[in-house]
Amino acid sequence: MLPPDRASAHAAASALGLALSDAQADRLLGFLALLQRWNTTYNLTAIRDPAAMWLQHVLDCMAAVPAIRKKRPADRRARILDVGSGGGLPGVVWAVLMPEVDITCVDTVGKKAAFIRQAAGELGLPNLSARHARVESLHDAHFDLITSRAFASLQDFTRLTRHLLRDDGCWVAMKGRRPDDELAALGWPDALFHVEPLIVPGLDAERCLVWLKGDALPASKPLAT
Repeated sequence: MLPPDRASAHAAASALGLALSDAQADRLLGFLALLQRWNTTYNLTAIRDPAAMWLQHVLDCMAAVPAIRKKRPADRRARILDVGSGGGLPGVVWAVLMPEVDITCVDTVGKKAAFIRQAAGELGLPNLSARHARVESLHDAHFDLITSRAFASLQDFTRLTRHLLRDDGCWVAMKGRRPDDELAALGWPDALFHVEPLIVPGLDAERCLVWLKGDALPASKPLAT
């Protein structure tokens, strides 16, 4: 597998139906280089090969962007919370591709939050910020969309972040295979969730987005504990 370059970034974006400027392509490649550099010291990801990082991390996060854009509120600038962001996935990638959206990444590991702040500065992403905290301890903001990629089960994800979701907001969890066991454990009516398959160019593995509605949750039904 060849290392990524600007041409391969444009090709991947085209396959996903995304318009990508040269500046955005360069920021994605710059993020990959930064991730590699920090990974030697702080173990941000178990993947070491840059081509595999590009495919399994950067392109994986890019594949979700068309679906995320459709959920943006029409009357205000959207706010997204990336929970357990780790190496800035998907937060940094989404911030590059959606400059019109404000993204906050939260992680309990200080070095990981510091990495995301470094990425925001080096890549010129004023719409990206990072918090070093447990998500359940945050109480100063509400978000239109709360996402996670490798944070927790759907049950814990929704339970720990419910207080941060706007009344008309929603959760979206990035998953591999359709997580039927996790959905069953939630115990929510079918109308409260939707599973959207994703195709990542060049990746021979199942990927999906699990959308969970916050505003449709009956007041009489407590969140699972």
